[in-house]
Amino acid sequence: MAKAKSAFVCTECGAEYNKWQGQCSSCREWNTLSEVRLGSARPHAQSPSTTGRSGYAGLVSRDVVDLGEVDLTQVPRFSSSFGEFDRVLGGGLVPGSAVLLGGNPGAGKSTLLLQTACKLAQAHKVVYVTGEESLSQVAMRAHRLQLPVKGLNMLAETSIETVLAVAEREKPAVLIIDSIQTMHLEDISSAPGGVAQVRESSAALTRFAKQSNTVLMLVGHVTKDGTLAGPKVLEHMIDASLLLEGGADSRFRTLRGQKNRFGAVNELGVFAMLEHGLKEVKNPSAIFLSRAEEQAPGSLVMVVWEGTRPILVEVQALLDDSALGNPRRIAVGLDQNRLAMLLAVLHKHGGLFTGDQDVFLNVVGGVKVLETSADLAVLLAVVSSLQNRNLPRELVAFGEVGLSGEIRPVPSGQERIVEAAKHGFTRAIVPRANAPKQAPEGMEVIAVDKLGDALEAL
Repeated sequence: MAKAKSAFVCTECGAEYNKWQGQCSSCREWNTLSEVRLGSARPHAQSPSTTGRSGYAGLVSRDVVDLGEVDLTQVPRFSSSFGEFDRVLGGGLVPGSAVLLGGNPGAGKSTLLLQTACKLAQAHKVVYVTGEESLSQVAMRAHRLQLPVKGLNMLAETSIETVLAVAEREKPAVLIIDSIQTMHLEDISSAPGGVAQVRESSAALTRFAKQSNTVLMLVGHVTKDGTLAGPKVLEHMIDASLLLEGGADSRFRTLRGQKNRFGAVNELGVFAMLEHGLKEVKNPSAIFLSRAEEQAPGSLVMVVWEGTRPILVEVQALLDDSALGNPRRIAVGLDQNRLAMLLAVLHKHGGLFTGDQDVFLNVVGGVKVLETSADLAVLLAVVSSLQNRNLPRELVAFGEVGLSGEIRPVPSGQERIVEAAKHGFTRAIVPRANAPKQAPEGMEVIAVDKLGDALEAL
């Protein structure tokens, strides 16, 4: 009899070791290694066809093929029925792809996929596998959301062997697994959700998707720090990793791509959580610009670039005298380390001291700004709160601030200015390299080279 393989896996980071040790070398946590059985070892003399791993990325081919001769018409994209979902995916669903959707509990992962499945089932064959809910619970939710339920094939199952047998018989165009942490293989003795189960279950499902040109959509849980649960190899196996963000107290959800082999990873999709499920928001700037009627110091609108479109969001700054030896620097929606750097630049090249002030920064609407074009708007909002002076309501700003106080250009400056003009803004402070030759009608563009020039423009 073949000897059963086993490994010691860290329950915190998923690192794998051949023998037990007290501390994980990857995450430096203590006493987190647990033994898992990986199944029976197969003899090396077996042929590749009997191991179940041949042709992992598609059909087995013994001949090399010129890349220019590959026929792209064999795998055309098709819409997911959500424009914002298609945007984040890079233009739609690709046959044979594996998509992993993660998010916090209550973010709306199952709701989004159920809405997508019900709409796709009107034109494609869809199999929805639920391992967390019963069929009656899913039916009740679909009825509450008033979704078209006719044509959607449901399966309540957690065994990968059974799921693959049904999928091979039904031959669906889209296979949805909710969730991968509830699936298990019979020849692996560890509990569902363990490192070995998640890894091998995902490998078996992804192999089936590649070989049958089926769109595979997986729901993944996240840990308390917001990262996807399970082994890191799971994110390497799939083609696209998406994260649905938004707390239970927020009406809006943002869908952001973390990995995408078929499109850009910096695309952002915005949804509104309503009574009848998620509804896509085609103009995100309109909701992020719902400003108070009475203008207050420290508030300014900036133009950020998300994927292929500009979005206008409001940044708010609040400075207050600090009673602590080390004043607080708190940023919500922005990098806290970058805020500390910008305050140092403001002191060195703007002559404004904030070392005795608590600085609080917030991006309205729960948006996370990842690019450096927000630097100039952040500093102008800080100066406005520090001097207790309102900024013009019709003013927008964008630009990267360097350590020597220079204002650096950012990509797609012309498109940002045009988007601001569409929403009624009449003044814009921008880097000189981003200033257009002819400004949009009714828009005054103030081009600056240094931080001091931007402060004088106020």
